[in-house]
Amino acid sequence: MCYRIALNFEDGITRFVDCKKGEKVLDAAYRNKINLPMDCSDGVCGTCKCRAESGAYDMGDDYIEDALTEDEAEEGLVLTCQMIPSSDCVISVPTTSQACKTGQQSFATTVTRVAPHHDAAVVLELAVADATTAPAFLPGQYVNIEVPGSGSHRSYSFSSAPGAAQLGFLIKKIPDGLMSSWLARAKAGDQLTLTGPMGSFYLRDGDGPLLFLAGGTGLAPFLSMLEVLARAGSQRQIHLIYGVTRDLDLVLVDELAAYADRLPNFTHATVVADAASDHPRKGWVTQHMPEDMLAAGAVDVYLCGPPPMVDAVRHYLDENGVKPASFHYEKFTPNEPLRASA
Repeated sequence: MCYRIALNFEDGITRFVDCKKGEKVLDAAYRNKINLPMDCSDGVCGTCKCRAESGAYDMGDDYIEDALTEDEAEEGLVLTCQMIPSSDCVISVPTTSQACKTGQQSFATTVTRVAPHHDAAVVLELAVADATTAPAFLPGQYVNIEVPGSGSHRSYSFSSAPGAAQLGFLIKKIPDGLMSSWLARAKAGDQLTLTGPMGSFYLRDGDGPLLFLAGGTGLAPFLSMLEVLARAGSQRQIHLIYGVTRDLDLVLVDELAAYADRLPNFTHATVVADAASDHPRKGWVTQHMPEDMLAAGAVDVYLCGPPPMVDAVRHYLDENGVKPASFHYEKFTPNEPLRASA
């Protein structure tokens, strides 16, 4: 039996290692050629101190309090030289991947589907060349996708769940954009190289209510999260607000409706900013957030959208004195259009 351990480094890079039953995290990392910080490896110096974001584990009694105090342990800090997982875990490492002599991983993939949604977005689906080396990631994370022939890449969040046979992405269409221009002529069988995963925006463990706020193609990571929650049979209260500029920007709404059938406590609402729209809910996401859910104080808020939306939500929470149990957000900025050469 092995447990999957996600190591999240300060530079945003995530590496996964398989930890054998009874094996210490530090030893599993070394076995995978990842040099986590350490000095004594005996629970004495505290050099290997990290934070366990999720998962079950045993720290034993073979370390001294100078290395890890009782208060630190209660806050989720761990010594990787003593930590023995008993489930999959996510660990934040307080240094860069480069300092640990590791880095990003690359994966060869094949295009299986390109589905445009008007002029708003494109659904891109990829198959991994070797199923045994499919990228592991946390629901909500992203990868860099190399644009063939350009020497450049673009960053996109997974819309599919970890372990899925197909990797899915929801990509905003940008007139004359580098990736958008390539996708316009892409076909099944084309090759793409992915590098990652990366990002600190991912679904955390918990049993409290969840408020998901998605702006435009910022819906993608929430589709990944919802699939993970549905597979786990989650009973958490979940409400998603999906805000867009125009009616045509509302894509994959049918998928959200399908999750309402699979998740007993899931509800969602769509909001269109265009004042000329006939949509039943117009305006901004902040005008449609459930006050009762926020007032309870136990809600975990996840937000992904363009910078103005993220800033508006943060200002709304501060101005109204709302303090969620946790607040996780990610901004995305559309890439510039492809420029003609002189």
